[in-house]
Amino acid sequence: MRRLLIAAAAGVPLAAAVYLPSASADTGSSASTTTPLKCSSITLQAPEGTEVERVTAVDRPAGTVDVPAIPPLLASQVPDVPAHCDVTVTLTHPGQSDHAQVKVWLPTKGWNGRLQTLGGSAFAAGDYGTGLATAVKNGYAAATTDAGVKSYLDTSWALDGAGKVNKTLLKNFASRSEHEAAVVAKRVISGYYDKSASYAYFNGCSTGGRQGYAEAQAYPDDYDGILANAPAINWDEFEVATLWPQVVMNSEKTYPTGCEFDAFNAAAVKACDTLDGVKDGLVEDPSRCGYDPRRLIGTTLECDGKQVTITAADAAVVRKIWDGPRTTSGKKLWSGVPIGADLKFPNLAGTQADADGNLKGAPFPVPADWVSSWLEKQPSFDVSTITYGRFTQLFRQSQAEYDKVIGTDAPDLSAFRKSGGKLLTWHGQADQLIPTQGTVSYRQQVERKMGGAKRVDDFYRLFLAPGTAHCGLIGQTDDLGALRAWVEHGKTPRTLTATLTNASGEQITRDLCSYPQVSRYRGHGDPADADSFRCVSPSRH
Repeated sequence: MRRLLIAAAAGVPLAAAVYLPSASADTGSSASTTTPLKCSSITLQAPEGTEVERVTAVDRPAGTVDVPAIPPLLASQVPDVPAHCDVTVTLTHPGQSDHAQVKVWLPTKGWNGRLQTLGGSAFAAGDYGTGLATAVKNGYAAATTDAGVKSYLDTSWALDGAGKVNKTLLKNFASRSEHEAAVVAKRVISGYYDKSASYAYFNGCSTGGRQGYAEAQAYPDDYDGILANAPAINWDEFEVATLWPQVVMNSEKTYPTGCEFDAFNAAAVKACDTLDGVKDGLVEDPSRCGYDPRRLIGTTLECDGKQVTITAADAAVVRKIWDGPRTTSGKKLWSGVPIGADLKFPNLAGTQADADGNLKGAPFPVPADWVSSWLEKQPSFDVSTITYGRFTQLFRQSQAEYDKVIGTDAPDLSAFRKSGGKLLTWHGQADQLIPTQGTVSYRQQVERKMGGAKRVDDFYRLFLAPGTAHCGLIGQTDDLGALRAWVEHGKTPRTLTATLTNASGEQITRDLCSYPQVSRYRGHGDPADADSFRCVSPSRH
């Protein structure tokens, strides 16, 4: 896989918070020799509970695929895409006034016999062309769905004309449309090639990661292998929790600069770097880092050409953000932003000046829109007015109203295990948007439900990546290749080789350990070399 966006769009720094999956290099594929039917001859039986409104099928010649600009992302191109049949199926649920599109791209030649379905990002349910095109380049038949909703940051679909939550579209976005996309894609493939796909894979990060978990939990027969990274599971909880840095700054009337946030992170990483036995610019487990930000009080920094002195109020804000959301009585609600994660991007702790020059928070729009549209039911609601007490109310409200719909945290994966499916996940330890601990807690719940870590390891593997931001391993590890080897050849991924970036900006190679094992320095060798580390049980760490 390839990380597609690391630079912000001009004037739109949120672009780097949106990630699109694409296929890894195809290894060991055996291209189908079946002669496909004509693109225009495709017919389709509707998935249960739906009606097919229309089917369009267009032969696309080999060449460059132009991916349109979808705010906040700029337009892009994918070169050297093979000729393919581009099928679009529009589904509706009778009486519910929805129109969900499923796109399926079918290589005209060289199909490797596999389906790869691409997940979404933020409030987008699917892929806009980059992932589809790259998957086809690697021999896959590729699919995605828009679930009948809008793009990454467009939540105009949240409420209906009466100002009430559009439950139909929320259900589509949560899980229903993803399942229907799997059904449609398999039927289109069978009709076009006159044979079924040998293997079906799902590939997603963030929202796409959550969709992958929803498939494993609710539709265990859809996919043989699910690659679900930095998953936005526990959606009803973590989305509200992502606003916590803004609530803290606004409540304390203290707004540290990005430069100051960087200084706190740098000091914490330096203090906790050697907890894994070696100084390598990475914090192996931020939850073990007990660095107190008050140690920087009085430190003078040069920020944007100005001298800035860190105050006790600045340190208090950072301490609260790292600690995470709590009730006014001190009860823990959710995990905080991990030590080492970038607080200033994408606007987790951003600020803006009003007409009088006074600072107030400028929040990341995804959690802000969740609160304003789905909880307050007022798209224009000003989240900067949320107090500590109101935050707790909103957190509890989100749990009560939406856990069953979109929480995606059911720990019983017995049907998925019985189906023979495999679930592979990596999650960055410096994920600024979705705290790693939520994924770890879910894995622990699955272990308790299903007989312990060893039994769960048979079908579900989790890898934690030190120093890695949200979806930051895309392009830095052959995760899809590892999943395929597990599904098709029974080769269990005990480690996942990845390229990490340390605090100095240097790239190092590390074999990520399968949770709950952790990486430990052997005591000799180059810290940038994966062979200098070994995986051990937590009790020996």
